[in-house]
Amino acid sequence: MDEETRQPAEPAADRVRCARCGTTADGDGPPPTWLCSVENGTRQYFCEACARAHIRAIESRLDSDWW
Repeated sequence: MDEETRQPAEPAADRVRCARCGTTADGDGPPPTWLCSVENGTRQYFCEACARAHIRAIESRLDSDWW
């Protein structure tokens, strides 16, 4: 009765994941260094490494399917 009520651990599906390599972000949202892109009405996040590797395609507004 005096026990603390603990909330269940946050499921991994709620975490932000890189749409390119699958890296999972730590914390409650994407880090400020991650890139957010809306493609075909779907919000996708890309980690810093993937964003840097494909910066030219991103600046050219190519969908991630092209790179």
